[in-house]
Formats: sequence, C-alpha cells, structure tokens
Amino acid sequence: MKADQAPTLAPAADARRRNAVPWTVDEVARLFELPFNDLLFRAQQVHREHFDPNAIQLSTLLSIKTGGCEEDCKYCPQSAHFDTGLEAGKLLPLDEVLHAARAAKASGATRFCMGAAWRSPKERHIEVIGEMISGVKAIGLETCLTAGMLADGQAEQLREAGLDYYNHNLDTAPEFYGQIITTRTYQDRLDTLERVRNVGLKVCAGGIVGMGETRRHRAGLIVQLANLDPYPESVPINNLVQVEGTPLAGSEELDPFEFVRTVAVARICMPQAMVRLSAGREQMPETMQSLCFLAGANSMFYGDRLLTTGNPQTAKDRDLLERLGMQCVPEERLKGA
Repeated sequence: MKADQAPTLAPAADARRRNAVPWTVDEVARLFELPFNDLLFRAQQVHREHFDPNAIQLSTLLSIKTGGCEEDCKYCPQSAHFDTGLEAGKLLPLDEVLHAARAAKASGATRFCMGAAWRSPKERHIEVIGEMISGVKAIGLETCLTAGMLADGQAEQLREAGLDYYNHNLDTAPEFYGQIITTRTYQDRLDTLERVRNVGLKVCAGGIVGMGETRRHRAGLIVQLANLDPYPESVPINNLVQVEGTPLAGSEELDPFEFVRTVAVARICMPQAMVRLSAGREQMPETMQSLCFLAGANSMFYGDRLLTTGNPQTAKDRDLLERLGMQCVPEERLKGA
C-alpha cells in the first residue's frame, strides 16, 4: 500500500454490506482508523446513495415519567441509585402530553418520542401509554416510546395503540457493558429488541459514547447494532452528558473528532438507517454538529430539553440549519434522493 493510500475495504466487501454478511469488530475498527477526511468522504458517499444530503428529520423527546428508575446505569441522573437532586415524578397526564406534542409539531418536529424511567412498564402503564400514543398519532406525528424492558405481549399492545418505533439502546459493547450497568444484562436488551421486531414495530437502538470506553468498544457497539437482522431503522448516537451525582461525572471527555468518527462509521455500517444526534448536543459547538451532518447524521432531537438534560434551543437549531442550507422534512422525504 502506498504511503498516501488509506486502508479501505475491497469493493466486493462493500457490496456485501447489505446485512448479508456480518460485520466483524476488526473490520469496523479499521474504519475508525481511516484518516479523518477519508472516513468522512466514504460516509458521505454512502449517505448520498440513500438520502438527501441536505435534509434532516426532527424529533422531540418528552419525559412522560421522570426519575426513580430501579436500574443502576452509571450515566443516568434518573437512577434511584444515585443522588442527583432529581425528584421522582408520576406519569404525566394525557392532556399535558398532547399539549407538548402539538407544540412539537408546531415547531417542526415530525416524530414525538416519549420516555419513561422504568426498569419495565407494568400492565396498567401500558394501557395509559397506549392512550398517549393514539392521541399523538391523531395529531399527525410519528410516535416513539422508550420505557425499559418489555414483557411478552406488551409490544403487541403498543403496536395496536399505533406506536411506530420502540427505543431500547444497547448503550455500549458487550465486553464493556458490565462496567456501566449491573441490574440488567445485555441479553435482556436484545430480548426486548427481538420482541419489538417480532410484532412489526420499527426499532430505535443506539448507544452512548464518552463513558470511558475504548475505540474498539465503540466498534463493538456498532457491530452489535449493524448485525441485528435487520439493523435498526433509527440509530441514536449519544455523547455522554455528565451529571453531578452520577458515577461518570468527572470522566474524561471524548475527543470531538472521535464522536464524528462514530457517526461516520455508523452511517457506513448501517447505510439506510436514520442516524440521530441525540444527548450531548448542548455541549457541541456548531462546527462539530455540522461535521456530524457531513458524516451522515440525518436526524436530531430538537427542543429545549432531552429527558432531564438541556438541548440546544429551537431558534438556535433553526438558525444553524438555515445557515447550512438544510431542510427539515419527514423521514419518508429523506429517502430515495
């Protein structure tokens, strides 16, 4: 190989990357090691094959039940295991949720995501959330829910209520997972995703970077996601938001270029997925967010809050997108460019 040549996968290897042959960690790690410009160029090529490169889909996330979660996720201010000053709340009333959904639609969001801080919802919760889903659908928004592990039959109930997406992140690579969470296993997460997929719901699954993991761990997370059959329709990439009181507060921050690399590798490995900028955008300068769009991110959470942490304000987001010449469109209009 010449000194000025970047290592790449052979064209034949690229052609098989339509979920026909599983990715390996070594292959994905080699993508991470490409020179930055080569990696972004390649990711942009893949992105343009499947999406309008100057369009983005906006989602809004509302915490419908905050705090008091039984899980011990070391990044999460909603865990009952840590003292972060966050008071546990009850499930929001239906009218409050629908009011927030109308405001989200008026601000340009096309998907309304609802988050509930539970290990797993009880049957009485599923019935109430079903009413929320039906009400949000009637407003004219896509719906997404994250509410922890699902038991048998619950995914069917959510689908019947009109749910479009269920979010359940893998968070990190299997070999690093035990250092972040001990109250549920990696297989528990995979089992919930399988229940969601088996009833015909779309899958939203991604992870968090900046938790002290290595680059190889980041490669391992993307391998887990990309090798799901099929891979998720929606892949949120979160940059750790450090909250005082959580065990990960004070962690060394991830290099911004490494975050952009993660977005680019996710785009290459999951070419037709919606790759979403999620938690951590408030800490990202506009230049970094712009590089993420170049790397293949075509969706983002939009609004003033993201569950319990801040998010860039709506007007600021609109200004950035306008300066970049990006249009905000529903998901179906992103495809087939």
